[in-house]
Amino acid sequence: MKKSFTLLSCLFFITFLTAQSKITDLPYYQIPDYPEKFTNVNVAARLIDGLGFRYYWATEGLREEDLSYKPSADARTTRQTIEHIYGLSRTIVNASKNQANEGSLDYDISFAEMRKNTLENIKTASDILKNSKRKDLKKMKVVFKRKDRTSEYPYWNMINGPIADAIWHCGQVVSFRRASGNPFNSKVSVFNGKLRE
Repeated sequence: MKKSFTLLSCLFFITFLTAQSKITDLPYYQIPDYPEKFTNVNVAARLIDGLGFRYYWATEGLREEDLSYKPSADARTTRQTIEHIYGLSRTIVNASKNQANEGSLDYDISFAEMRKNTLENIKTASDILKNSKRKDLKKMKVVFKRKDRTSEYPYWNMINGPIADAIWHCGQVVSFRRASGNPFNSKVSVFNGKLRE
């Protein structure tokens, strides 16, 4: 009996550690340290980091019933809102790479894959900005290509457009999950960018 209990305890502990390491394998469990200098590139990267942290915790621990929840018949489900954020994350990373946004994304993937891809897009965009040789955002463009038509916008549109939109939708996910009975982790401090002790 004692051996069985010890074995079960060890198994539980190993499972717990494995689950914890999987959680922290994704970026934005906590927000990265801020840069020493205020530059427009660093401020844009920090704004993107703030999005990553909010997205991580807005989507952490979502259940199937949370993903299918929608507040009204005409509203998007939580899953559809997360798909939209995924598309926005691609626009954000493409702008940092100076690549055009063209073609469609594959939304027919698991929630876990979509969450991982979204977080990695956000992290890549931030890292590119932080490591950029450019000291300003004037040369960065947001480009959309649709068949034979190309539209170009300054990076200003990225800030008030896809970045702000993605933050807005993270708030919706938090609201939806509360309504579906799975509230946002109350230990998350968006001000400090980490979990409260």
